[in-house]
Amino acid sequence: MAASFRWLLLLIVLAGAAWAWWRSRTEVPPPVNRSPAVATNRLLTLVPPPAVTSAPPAIVRTSAPPPVAVTSAPPVVVRREPPPVSPAGGYPRPVQDIFEAQVALDRQVISPGCLDGVAGSQTRVALEVFQRKMGLPITGRLDTNTQPLLRLDTPALTTYTVTRNDFARLQPLRATWLGKSLQSTLDFETVLELVAEESFASQNFIQRLNPRVNWANLTVGAVVSVPDAAYPEPRQKAAFMTIRLNARTLEVFDATTNLLAHFPCSIAAKVDKRPVGKLSVAVLAGNPNYTFNPEVFPESDEARELGRKLLLPPGPNNPVGVAWIGLDRPGYGIHGTPSPEQVGRTESHGCFRLANWNAAYLLKLSWVGLPVYVAP
Repeated sequence: MAASFRWLLLLIVLAGAAWAWWRSRTEVPPPVNRSPAVATNRLLTLVPPPAVTSAPPAIVRTSAPPPVAVTSAPPVVVRREPPPVSPAGGYPRPVQDIFEAQVALDRQVISPGCLDGVAGSQTRVALEVFQRKMGLPITGRLDTNTQPLLRLDTPALTTYTVTRNDFARLQPLRATWLGKSLQSTLDFETVLELVAEESFASQNFIQRLNPRVNWANLTVGAVVSVPDAAYPEPRQKAAFMTIRLNARTLEVFDATTNLLAHFPCSIAAKVDKRPVGKLSVAVLAGNPNYTFNPEVFPESDEARELGRKLLLPPGPNNPVGVAWIGLDRPGYGIHGTPSPEQVGRTESHGCFRLANWNAAYLLKLSWVGLPVYVAP
């Protein structure tokens, strides 16, 4: 009996020990109570996000530019990405040289003056106008930003066939005012002069384009190479025009200040003959005649001897060319000239001179009452 009791007691002790061991293996120990004030030997640094005072402007680009190191924030320039280039050298395509740039500018009625293939002052100003229009950096050069956007839809050169009517127009220009007044017209003197003016080019450049042509012995049917630089027909009238005396430019705008035309112009040789301020168009005349007034030409010996006015017939070699846009100040106007290669100089008696092709186009944009702002 006593032995049985000892075995039972031993089994109970063993069972209790086994239960305690199993519980220690399966229960999760209680969480350790950590005080928030406990210091450690680690330094924890929290870096807050940078403060943004205002949202920067979003710039949308069609292609990712290369990284550029910038020390200060540059102004945001909105650039126009060039359209894709036609394959196999077709058209449209970017211009390749200054001559092609001049033709492309002319087709947008941004005149670089007489086409000559030279990056002269009037071409540089025309490139600046195009760059401003396109939101490009203003350099006045055919640079890597400008060249892809200045494009030709068709070749820059074409051909001109000399006709019988071209020869019928020619008439030697007499040297004196009296002699000019006795002519039936003041038309072109030579085919070279006619071809150059019809293609917006200098006579010297036309000769360089056609080195084998003998201009003194041309015949009907002769074919010559010329720039293809015709202006598009205007779709609207101008809202106002601005003449800048220092720049010697005339620009025409629509009602929302979009540029319609840019032309080089000549201004008065004497400062006191240069009107400044607001004027307006008073009269429009295409292919006008010209009244020679000796009082306007005191430097002319013939004018002093004549002592009377003369009426000169119309024509491209008329002193006011093929167009007259009279202003509301007596004796002042905007007109063409028989010497387009001299446009841009300070040589007139007060009027504003344009190349004949530019004066003819300006006539189409103008109307009586059109505001004209003349700036210093």
